[in-house]
Amino acid sequence: MGHTYFFTGFPGFITANLLHSLCKHQSNIDHIYLLTLRETRKQAEQNLTEMNHNSDLNLNKITILEGDITKENLNIQKDWHDILFNQITHFFHLAAVYDLAVEEEISRNININGTHQVNQFIKKCHHLERYIYFSTAFISGTREGIIYEHELDQGQSFKNYYEQSKFEAEKLVEDLKDDVPTTIIRPSIVIGHSKTGVTSKFDGPYMILNYLTRLRYLPVIPYLGTGEGIVNMVPIDYVLDAVLYLAHSKISVNKTYHITDPNPYQAKEIYQLFMKNYLGKKPTGPVPFTISKKFLSFSSTRKWLKVEKEALDYFNYRSQFDCTNAINDLHEANISCPNLTSYIPKVIEYYKQNRKQANKHILIE
Repeated sequence: MGHTYFFTGFPGFITANLLHSLCKHQSNIDHIYLLTLRETRKQAEQNLTEMNHNSDLNLNKITILEGDITKENLNIQKDWHDILFNQITHFFHLAAVYDLAVEEEISRNININGTHQVNQFIKKCHHLERYIYFSTAFISGTREGIIYEHELDQGQSFKNYYEQSKFEAEKLVEDLKDDVPTTIIRPSIVIGHSKTGVTSKFDGPYMILNYLTRLRYLPVIPYLGTGEGIVNMVPIDYVLDAVLYLAHSKISVNKTYHITDPNPYQAKEIYQLFMKNYLGKKPTGPVPFTISKKFLSFSSTRKWLKVEKEALDYFNYRSQFDCTNAINDLHEANISCPNLTSYIPKVIEYYKQNRKQANKHILIE
């Protein structure tokens, strides 16, 4: 008997790539359902057509459904309910708002209420073999030191509403583990493919490249802060390989995984790598974080540099993510995170070739 998959968050970058990898590596697929908002329906159809052109998907086995995770039964037409409840074996929940500068009301509605509605929907699925929920390693908030995969609520505070809402959402999913076979995925910062550098958006650490682009003609470019923080980044292909393996392995039932780099670099080392590979230069002297964030308090500065103020917080991070569960459970499949130095040139080359594409950059307010 084959599997029937349901994805929220299409045509988002990770969801689209998971779909592509699933179709490429899994042979026993009965059907795949992709949930998209009405306003993104045309984009979803276009993306699916492009994916089919590039990789020859079996479109007869893929259905795009209009819906909304913040509504009861995900706002899917009633005609589909019994079909879905009786077919779905693997449910991937990726739809969320990922903007670090998101407002509280929006984050609560999409990330928390949306996950609540998804959970209620999942409880009605009669043949569910796995619920795969995408959280984030940064639900650890402002905690410092080593963060373990089994830890969740440690009384932490948060740097932004994105972190807080994902934390609250993960708590809702954690409560399902007694009734639903669940795997929680906590990626760190996801960047481009380790072989091609391809990514959909230049956000997160790419904003440092935006910053360097603006300052590239200066004779001296300083560090941002002292650079002692740890920046944990993983390439998208490692995330895809890990998630698809864990989604089909019995060993991962009711476990939580840090899909993170076990050997992350300090911010100053990453800054050096970025500048060397992008500009062929070395940074000189630090600009204190307090001054940098003060400058980024001005909208005009943020827009000119194409840098969100909130992004700087992740270059001053004081925690490390223990990923023992992930390392051990992925070992048998020979899946491991590549070293950042091995793929940074590809990531930066892709940025160089595509940085002038407006649709690659997020809107800075």
